[in-house]
Amino acid sequence: MQVVVATTNPGKYRELVEGLSPLEWELRPLIDFPLKMPAESGTTFEDNALMKAAFVTQKTLLPALADDSGLMVDALGGEPGVYSARYGSRSSDRERNVYLLERLRGVPPEERSARFVAVLTLAYPDGHVESYRGEVEGVILEAPRGSGGFGYDPLFYLPEAGKTFAEMAPEEKAQYSHRARALAALLEAWKNGPPPREIWPLE
Repeated sequence: MQVVVATTNPGKYRELVEGLSPLEWELRPLIDFPLKMPAESGTTFEDNALMKAAFVTQKTLLPALADDSGLMVDALGGEPGVYSARYGSRSSDRERNVYLLERLRGVPPEERSARFVAVLTLAYPDGHVESYRGEVEGVILEAPRGSGGFGYDPLFYLPEAGKTFAEMAPEEKAQYSHRARALAALLEAWKNGPPPREIWPLE
């Protein structure tokens, strides 16, 4: 089936296209459609993912897959959370990383625990939705490491891998990341075809 990938973030788009390849869906980029996306005003990742997917499917009359994801730092009470992409009103990944490090100045390594969260929502024109969540636990370093990835990847250290997401090749990140885990949940649900519609009606 045709599915619109409802993101303007090239890094997310690339990871989603690669992760969804086993399904052999015909994926359409958002740039194919002249849409102005709504402001992300939800208070949870689930809220924002649903908002984006529902908007795109209503406008295109095609199924739409949206991702909402972010970083939650325990020492900051879960910040930046749903505000990860606009944390501190900073306009670039580098500026947001610098701001996060400023907020964590003086916090010892053992108190810098954090997690990346990703929620994928697949919405259909008839109002039905599916939602899948993935999380990965890690630590925020005191300085960035690595040149790959995007967002907070240079600061997010994964103890089980011994490196940051930015130090990983794309195929290695796909083994560990929050988005990879959400995609794995989606693929598991679809392993025998579309999951039963009655378990995920839009309320």
